Amino acid sequence: MEPVIDQAFAAALYSDGDAGLDTGASLLAAGPAADAELFRRGEEFVRRSWERGWQPADVVRLVRRDLDETAAGLAAGLIVSETARYERLPPRWQGQLDALPAAPPRNRPDRFSYASAVLGLYRLLLRLPSIEPVGPPPGASPHGLHLPPAHDEPRMLTRIRALLAKAEATGFPEEAEALTTKAQELMARHSIDEALLAARTHSKEAPGACRIGVDAPYETAKAILLDAVAAANRCRAVWNSDLGFSTVVGFEPDLDAVELLYTSLLVQGTVAMAKAEAGQRAGGRRRTKTFRQSFLMAYAQRLGSRLAADTARVTAAGAGTGPVGPGDPALLPVLAARDMAVTDTAERMFPETTTTRVRGATDLDGWTHGTAAADRARTGGNGPELRGGRGDR
Repeated sequence: MEPVIDQAFAAALYSDGDAGLDTGASLLAAGPAADAELFRRGEEFVRRSWERGWQPADVVRLVRRDLDETAAGLAAGLIVSETARYERLPPRWQGQLDALPAAPPRNRPDRFSYASAVLGLYRLLLRLPSIEPVGPPPGASPHGLHLPPAHDEPRMLTRIRALLAKAEATGFPEEAEALTTKAQELMARHSIDEALLAARTHSKEAPGACRIGVDAPYETAKAILLDAVAAANRCRAVWNSDLGFSTVVGFEPDLDAVELLYTSLLVQGTVAMAKAEAGQRAGGRRRTKTFRQSFLMAYAQRLGSRLAADTARVTAAGAGTGPVGPGDPALLPVLAARDMAVTDTAERMFPETTTTRVRGATDLDGWTHGTAAADRARTGGNGPELRGGRGDR
């Protein structure tokens, strides 16, 4: 049945219109004997995406954004099947696989509709561009890329996760502020402990990288927030606006901290924004979009200075210049060396970046409420400029 699939692919995958998809879907719907080969071809498309630098969460996020939830489920089914052939997966992959949506049943609601959805997915997978790899593909040797060892979540990260979960759940702003501040302090101390341990043991650990989705709407404000969280935790974030993610570069414990804190702060900010917006609507205002945009921009920018201040305070105390007492005099040189390693790695990964000028906020009420929410969450943004990777021009 390969000729049927080849004919369907020729009609559907190399054209942009719906007519080609309909023609290809009709051919596949009439040839049920081709189903197994059709699925195998899909696994090949997924395998090629790994070779181009993509990871499971990246693929599903883009498919969901550009197509729909059904296509995301189809992609997830292919990913699960394709990755089952490897004895060992790269770090972070298992967590991504565990979070995949369920695959829809095959040939439902009918063969034509299913084939049309599959061909639409394959057309997108075929056109995925190459992106900067953040680790080797499964089944390949590292080839010089940093491959951190697989490890269970450190106890410190478990404590941080619990604090942030409480901050998201509480209805009392003061409690959320205290919990979030405590979480950032623990992250900063954990980073310092890891840096000193690596220096004392002469560890050859190098910075790694991970990708974090930055989804619409208001993705610019979200990218600023992620940039702020990354900077406060000794990482660098590079935003790819076209593909909807930021690549965060840093040492492994710091990458974990950034992902945890950014996700929590986004939840806290969204909840605070909804409450503030409800109050605005009760007062008769209807400029929802400008209010939300200004709210999140203020929230992100204010949080930057707050997070940076928390980290600076813990670092000063650890270096023996703060109120906690004598620290390790070797700390500042160790941290400076790690900062330089992170910067060098980011510049090697992204030798060409552009600076994005952020459009100013236009809603004073949104800005005021966003700033107040940031003060309660005690987190913040890094300023009005972002760096973008290739393709962001």
